[in-house]
Amino acid sequence: MIRPLGLRDFRFLWAGMTVSLVGDGAFLVALAWQVYELSNAPAALSIVGVAASLPHVLFLALGGVTSDRLDRRRVMVAADCVRGLVLAAMGALALAGTIRLWHVVLLTAVYGGATAFFGPAFDAIVPALVPGELLAEANALDQFVRPATFRLAGPAIAGWVIALGGTGSAFLFDAATFAVSAVCVLLMRARPGLHASEEGASALEEVREGFRFVRSRVWLWGTFAAAAIAYLLFMGPTEVLLPYVVKHQLGGGPAALGFVFAMGGLGAIAGALVMGQRGLPRRHITFMYVTWTLATLAVAGYGLARFTWQAMAAGFVFNGLETAGTVVWATTKHRLVPSAFLGRVSSFDWMISIGLVPISFAITGPVAAAIGARATLVGAGVLGAAVTLAALFLPGMRRIEEEGLLFAPDAPLVAVGPG
Repeated sequence: MIRPLGLRDFRFLWAGMTVSLVGDGAFLVALAWQVYELSNAPAALSIVGVAASLPHVLFLALGGVTSDRLDRRRVMVAADCVRGLVLAAMGALALAGTIRLWHVVLLTAVYGGATAFFGPAFDAIVPALVPGELLAEANALDQFVRPATFRLAGPAIAGWVIALGGTGSAFLFDAATFAVSAVCVLLMRARPGLHASEEGASALEEVREGFRFVRSRVWLWGTFAAAAIAYLLFMGPTEVLLPYVVKHQLGGGPAALGFVFAMGGLGAIAGALVMGQRGLPRRHITFMYVTWTLATLAVAGYGLARFTWQAMAAGFVFNGLETAGTVVWATTKHRLVPSAFLGRVSSFDWMISIGLVPISFAITGPVAAAIGARATLVGAGVLGAAVTLAALFLPGMRRIEEEGLLFAPDAPLVAVGPG
């Protein structure tokens, strides 16, 4: 799994991402702490969450087009600089004692918009840095680092930094990590293939071209649609009701909830390690959907848990299987989507997959009030698993698997027809 680190440019990309993710993990803890200091109402944090996520969704398509038209390194550096400035401003306001809730809402909205440009550019640049035979290991390494930094190291550092210097210090810490990330990206050597630029086509025309590309491939649009519905069903219940169940029905405190989340992070690390060692299965589409189905079914385990250790086990299984499937998904996209489309396809992936998440958060409360928190979690897991598994049987979904396109030497060029 560490072989991709032997590649100079990927090593810089990976180092910058790792440092930045540590900062992001600290930022999320500091942000929640700051909002509750300003307003002790859960609704305030919901408003901030919408402020961050809505611009992210709205600008993803533009971010994808931009990463396909311009030098992807420059897009990433610009996004890092914007986010770093946002965090620096938030940190300065917090340290000065003048920060207000509207400052947080406005700045997190800018932060979310900038992230919409960074994500597609990052996804699209990886295949230009890593040869096809190492892509699975590179994606496994990515999925290993994310939980280790974002879920474990970052939050742990945040607690220490906030205790010593307050939330403002944590915001400035994250700003510094974005500066490190930008420098690492700048240290990558520019060479042909790192970006695609097309003359004469407007941004809107390129968005339409990207949608036509996705629409002609069942394995893309089918997966996008399945993810959107599954996230609608389980994302809100998991994020909103799991803490409630741990606290009010399992009798756990903050430490217990922390252990549940930590076990999820360890599960994700385990899933990434296994995929990095074993590589991609020949029946990769089937494997991906089966692991995602079982992962979604594990959400029901949160609702069925009678002891904290059972919720921890469900979190380990959910995150481990979800990560294993995600490694396969990322590698399949990287191998079978031409570089000229990869930024747009990645942006559509995020935009469609998370587009319904705000609705999921909105309906979770009323549904839980009507049928109970446990029943909502169980229903979300079962229905989400059914939707995910059903997508595997869409006509043409497994054609690329049956024809072995992923393992063809010219894989990035062969998946050009419908299906």
